Amino acid sequence: MKNYRLLIQYNGKSFSGWQRQPNVPTIQQQIEDSIYTITKERINLIGSGRTDTGVHALGQSANFRIDTELDNRKFLHSLNSILPNEIAIIDMYEVNENFHARFDAQKRSYLYIINPLKSPFHKDFAYYYPPIEKISINKLNEISSKFIGEYDFTSFAKKNTDVKEKTCNISYAKWRKSKGLYLFRIDSNRFLHGMVRTIVGTILEVAEKNLSENVIMDIIESKEREKAGRGVPPEGLFLYKVQY
Repeated sequence: MKNYRLLIQYNGKSFSGWQRQPNVPTIQQQIEDSIYTITKERINLIGSGRTDTGVHALGQSANFRIDTELDNRKFLHSLNSILPNEIAIIDMYEVNENFHARFDAQKRSYLYIINPLKSPFHKDFAYYYPPIEKISINKLNEISSKFIGEYDFTSFAKKNTDVKEKTCNISYAKWRKSKGLYLFRIDSNRFLHGMVRTIVGTILEVAEKNLSENVIMDIIESKEREKAGRGVPPEGLFLYKVQY
């Protein structure tokens, strides 16, 4: 049996997240069904992580095992030709039979984009939020630095998550400004359901209320979702890349 890895980009606006679900369109379902159309074999597409409804990806990683030996170039062309325009496979190659896109991932990076100006061209890919212009990048980074480390992030996960282990190790969390947009990148070995959007919302609230950045540790230690800030909208969030 052959094992193939895909590098995937997608616009998540029209999808109910990555994971296949009944009666709603998802990224996993679209790709699995398209592979079946070409190969007539049902496969299980294993993603590096589950992005939520409306979240995008610049570098999602996934793998699938199949009995058929595929011509990478021809198969990639065929797959892209039948996938919807919102999904693109940017690379494909054979990997070791034991490779697992989720369990072998060492680090995942997310990018959140905020636009302080209204734009018809950015509305699907950035959070329109004018108040951020009143906050300095230095202040945002001072607050963000408090998230770096290995902690239980229960306070930043959705309450209905079925994951028992809530410990994550964040290695990078930093803001920068580019061409008028505010970009926040965060790297961790893993993320909980809704975690990145809640972290961004909390950073904004702490900055806007001019609270001490030390309040972040109080929120983490409380393990109470109510202590953290709001979850920002999904359209600004991208799975940026996955490292193995």
